[in-house]
Amino acid sequence: MPDSPQGKPVPHGEHGRPPTPAERWDAFRKSPFLPATVLVLILAAAAGLFAGSYTYAMANPTPHTIPTAVVGAYDRQQPRRFIAGMEKALAASLKLHPYGSLGTAEVAVDDQKIFAVLDVPPSGDRVRLYVSGASGATVAQVLEQAAEQVGPAVGVPVTIRDLKPLQRGDPRGLAIFYISLAAVIIGFVGAIQLSVHARALNPAERIAFTLAYALLGGFVIVAVVDWWLGALHLPFVESWLILALTMVTSGMVFTMFNTLFGRWAMLPTWGLMVLLGNPSSGGAVSWPLLPSVLGTIGRWLPPGASVNAQHTAVYFRGHQHAFPFLVLAAWTVVSTAVFWTWRHRHPGGRPDAPAHAAP
Repeated sequence: MPDSPQGKPVPHGEHGRPPTPAERWDAFRKSPFLPATVLVLILAAAAGLFAGSYTYAMANPTPHTIPTAVVGAYDRQQPRRFIAGMEKALAASLKLHPYGSLGTAEVAVDDQKIFAVLDVPPSGDRVRLYVSGASGATVAQVLEQAAEQVGPAVGVPVTIRDLKPLQRGDPRGLAIFYISLAAVIIGFVGAIQLSVHARALNPAERIAFTLAYALLGGFVIVAVVDWWLGALHLPFVESWLILALTMVTSGMVFTMFNTLFGRWAMLPTWGLMVLLGNPSSGGAVSWPLLPSVLGTIGRWLPPGASVNAQHTAVYFRGHQHAFPFLVLAAWTVVSTAVFWTWRHRHPGGRPDAPAHAAP
């Protein structure tokens, strides 16, 4: 190798050539810097999407259509003026459903078919508005505020009463949203931790441990919220099983995505469960106040189904619906079936032990 004027060897041949752009890219692609760079971009986008999705759904809840029962002489002139004034004040429509008596309307409230009741006496000279804080605290608040303004403006005396008030420890109606959110997030975080710290679990073992942490986690959530803090009185067994089913569903959804997408499984899981599922669940903002698309799809996603089932269990006992359980069960069954069918693609598991040779 020839010497430079300073006496140092001068590289030549292939080693002295600067790398081409293709070679630089290949080296970068094989280094840890590529996934780290991708994660930086993804996390920045996720931060914006996270803030945007919750702000879009919750920052300015606006009513669209509010199912409302009407009882009595609601077709008189003064009640009609009051209803028109309410719709104008709310910039929305009260979807009116006539009922023969206040009792039958209250049953419809318990069945969560309607959110309020307008009761008009035969004289038609005043209105009684029955809201249901348990059906949706935000809806009840919006209706109360509008009625307090509209009644005096149209000259109709209004009496407001809450048919289904929230529990004392949950005055804003958010506790159910929080416990459901905990079950959703810990459900898929638990599956992530199993894939990292218990990678060698075989498929059946992975499902069994997902069930185990879901059952124990649901029990602890109920114990902390009800027995320890006393924030919400929960029907123990029903709430426990709803939370456990939610955690199983969330864990198996991540496991399915981990089977299909490998190390990038967190992206579709976070998008489905957190960015889309939680804002549309109806837990923080009731469905009639959500953007119409979110209000429709939220019922079909695991967070919305969990909130729906838990909400009915706590405030409308005896009126539980099968639909939210079917939604959670469907997500669990489909996720588990996908994982089991393509389990050979899952990054975890142990190789089968080789058979011993016959003597």
